[in-house]
This record gives sequence, structure tokens and C-alpha cells, in this order.
Amino acid sequence: MKLSIIIPCYNEAALIEEVIRKVSAISIQEKEIIVVDDGSTDGTREILSGGNLPGVERIIFHERNMGKGAALETGFREATGDVLVVQDADFEYDPRELSLLMAPIVEGRADIVYGSRFLEGTPPALFKSLAANRFLTFLSNVFSGVRLTDMETCYKMFRREVIESIRIEEKRFGFEPEITAKVVREGWKIMEVAISYHGRTAEQGKKIGWKDGVSAIRAIIKYNLLRR
Repeated sequence: MKLSIIIPCYNEAALIEEVIRKVSAISIQEKEIIVVDDGSTDGTREILSGGNLPGVERIIFHERNMGKGAALETGFREATGDVLVVQDADFEYDPRELSLLMAPIVEGRADIVYGSRFLEGTPPALFKSLAANRFLTFLSNVFSGVRLTDMETCYKMFRREVIESIRIEEKRFGFEPEITAKVVREGWKIMEVAISYHGRTAEQGKKIGWKDGVSAIRAIIKYNLLRR
């Protein structure tokens, strides 16, 4: 199976080249890397435009910042792989673990695999971030009826047919609860595998904030209760 790795990025000039190199070096042979720059203003666009980025199949530029959900929608649309996965443009997640997510799909045991940061204990992370993730996952589970340990994880891997069956509406971080609600409602088989996690702070470049938490609650209600 061919793996399409979608890397949405916004103002990640300090990390984007190294992230691409690490993704390109993973042991999965048949893969493509698609980078979507979401209106960066810190020099990321210039780095991506400069070339010399190993393994990158295509780079897409948004003229203005539209949000992670919008960047993923663009990347998914351009992907040609049998399996699609999200990779953030930082080192909170280790791309060498993508093969762990892919195994259940290749073996026919799952349509979607989430990489859980909490399946085998609690990772080192800021208390507020940890508590927020736990709460949002709990709320999503209550409304969707599924039992996940980490709904908010970046590492979400899908069979191509799953993504093709869903219309993504959320433009920012509401993508996480939206996609979860929709795949559960459509009856796709979802699994979790344990992954490692190295969280970063806002000072180190983390983009998500309390407003995104409020938006996630709204999305949980909207896509579960209102059946949108």
C-alpha cells in the first residue's frame, strides 16, 4: 500500500526542513510527502520554495492562513496513496512510528488508526494541555459512543475510501472531533495504537489555545448531536 503523508505547516521555519528529512527517512518504501503551507509569514514559504527537500512529492501554498483543517482538506485532495496520514510539522510525534499505525490497516483489521499518547500511560506534558485532551476525548466518547483514549491526537491514519466518503467542514482544530464523529457515524472500523509524545509549549511554537478547546466542544456537539 502507498502511504500519503500530509504535513500541514504554519510558521515552522525552524523545524520544517528537519521534519521533512525525518519523514523521508522512515522505512515505509512506497510513500509520498505532501506539504501544505497555510500562509506562513516567518520564512517557511521561502524554505519550501527553495527546493532540496528529499522525498517531497508536492508543495501547496495557501495565500492566507486558513487553519489546520483547511490545510488537511487541501492535502487530502492532492493525495494519491491508498492510505493517508497527518504529520504535524514539529517533533511532538515521531514519524518512525507511522509503521505502527499502518500495520492494522495493511492487515485488514482497521479502516482508521489513531496513535494514542495515553494508551500506555501518561506522557510528559503540560498539565493544562493534558487535562484538556482528556476532557475533550471523554466528551467526544460520551456523544459518539466510541471508546477512545486520545481523540485529539495528530496521528490519524485513514484508508483512502474513508477520506473520500467524508466532507471536511472545520477549518481549524475542530477537524479532530469532526472527523471522529463522522467516521464513527459511518461505521468505519477504528483502532488505537500506542505512540510516544514529546509536547512543546506555546513559546516553542505550539499553536493550539483555549479558544480552540471551546471550538472543539462546539464541534463535538454539532457533529454528534446535530448529525451534520
